[in-house]
Amino acid sequence: MPTIVVIAPGAMGSAIGARLVEHGARVLTALDGRGEASRARAAAAGMVDATMAELVAADILLSIVPPADAETLARRLAPALAAAPRKPVYLDANAVSPDTIARIAAVVSETGAPFLDGAILGLPPKPGSQGPRVYVSGADTASALVLRDLGLDLRVCPGGVGAASSLKMSYAGLNKGITALAAIMILAAERTGAGPALLDELTENEPALLARFAKALPDMAPKAYRWAPEMDEIADFLGPDAAGRQVFSGYADLYTRLAAEVGGSETAALIRFAAAAAER
Repeated sequence: MPTIVVIAPGAMGSAIGARLVEHGARVLTALDGRGEASRARAAAAGMVDATMAELVAADILLSIVPPADAETLARRLAPALAAAPRKPVYLDANAVSPDTIARIAAVVSETGAPFLDGAILGLPPKPGSQGPRVYVSGADTASALVLRDLGLDLRVCPGGVGAASSLKMSYAGLNKGITALAAIMILAAERTGAGPALLDELTENEPALLARFAKALPDMAPKAYRWAPEMDEIADFLGPDAAGRQVFSGYADLYTRLAAEVGGSETAALIRFAAAAAER
């Protein structure tokens, strides 16, 4: 039975943990300092709270944390990884830029643990569904292929460390960037009284976009706090493209603002627009 570590048991991590448990893996996690919601998710998924020594003795360690925490986690685990006689494959599956993943890879590689770059594309897995897609890249991805047998839609992304993260940045930039642009323009229309007219126009001429917004805006609202640092990572990914960096830095500011006022006037306006769109 393979032993897989999933840090941490958030919405994505716990769902992936449940999928791995369902397919026969022993799944460990770290609950020290975690809240009751995290503990409940881990228990429901069949994940086992483990000591640091147990974590670094696993076969694969999956890092699934908010982007801003990815490098900190690697540095926190580094001493234990360095001391471990048998080291796990460290698979960083976070939404971070290639520059960030290179720093994380350097930290992990110094411990002697094998490192793989990962990217999760799609929503947390649900019973009966195949997704999300989990891409891996690096010098030797063979060690991650066991995850296919454990129920994950694992795909190899050609290239070394940074390739999977580049794919994640590009895909998330399109997916979550479109949602940010929609939020900006819908809020502008609502502020000036043009919201109903915009809804009518989208209904007539862009029904596919309207259907997307009806689903994406309510989904975004509780996740804005996590999406903001991801937009900063995408801005970093865009490197010499000054215009692109400015756009995604602005999206980061938008999501930060929306996260700070959950249930406030702007979020409420977006939810109302989405509800009206869903009725069309």
